[in-house]
Amino acid sequence: MKGLTYQLKSVLRDKFCLMTFLLPILVAVALNFMGSIDLSSLGELHFGVLENNLPPQTITWLERYGPVTAYGTQEELTAAIKEPSTNVIGVKADADSLKTAISGDELEIFQQAAAALPALYEQRAGTEQAKVLTLERPDILESFQGIFIPAVLIVAMFMGCTFNAMNIISEKEDGVAFINEILPMTPSQYIMQKVVVGFLFGSLSSVVTACICFQLSWQNFGIMLALIGLSSFVAALIGLFIGKLSEGLMIGVVYIKIIMLVFIAVPIVCSLIGVSGPLAIICNIVPSQPAFDGIMALSAGNMGTAIKDIGILIIHCVTWFTLYVLISARRKKRTT
Repeated sequence: MKGLTYQLKSVLRDKFCLMTFLLPILVAVALNFMGSIDLSSLGELHFGVLENNLPPQTITWLERYGPVTAYGTQEELTAAIKEPSTNVIGVKADADSLKTAISGDELEIFQQAAAALPALYEQRAGTEQAKVLTLERPDILESFQGIFIPAVLIVAMFMGCTFNAMNIISEKEDGVAFINEILPMTPSQYIMQKVVVGFLFGSLSSVVTACICFQLSWQNFGIMLALIGLSSFVAALIGLFIGKLSEGLMIGVVYIKIIMLVFIAVPIVCSLIGVSGPLAIICNIVPSQPAFDGIMALSAGNMGTAIKDIGILIIHCVTWFTLYVLISARRKKRTT
């Protein structure tokens, strides 16, 4: 119990671990908030004109395609066009037609609109008779949230790996690791002492993130808890391996970044390209793949796939735990 109390004090002092714990929760809140924001205005055309340069009917015609802002001087209009944060299209009268001006750093769609606007204005009499059908604009983030949310949960589950790795590395640098080697403590006891705190914090961060992002029934929530618990336990065990293999803080950080990149990249790539067959089985070697697949399946209501992924994670837990016990026992025999 004293060992667990020490580990708890250590994690509360480690800003890196606290940031890893809070970051997924903040991202989950941001994703929910961004989902309620209408981003359709970012694709609208914005026009800038000089006061008293265009007739009122032309201004009315331009307002059919986007907001029109009148500027008092040419310098103000030029500054608005050149402003990098905007896509303002300058519009001037050119005899019976229009002349447009852009800065050149706009998106291609706005450059094409500026080039086509004079011809469209000249043909306005014919276009006014055409029937306009306005289609519903899809939510920009809706198609990506199905991937973003499981990825955020993977990061939350990874917190235990980060804590355990950094904790063991700091003990090595402080000399505490030499004391642990001579303590009357079995490899299983050492593993549980190291894993419990990282596992608990990773699970807590993941549960809070899941509660923010999902609205699950009690049955589905139980399956989600199983996915989170098993994934957090595997991540905490992998953190022990990183801590043992790392000779210093910088090497440990590099290992953590590489493992985290693999944890996030493999399931996302598999989801985007639709991996199946033998390659999908190989990808399950990475523990985050069954966790990601299970969360995706659970959100889609596919209980069978989620339960199958739980079974794969159980195999990961047993395999990683047994492997670490065997390595630790062999190393302890050599030192004694």
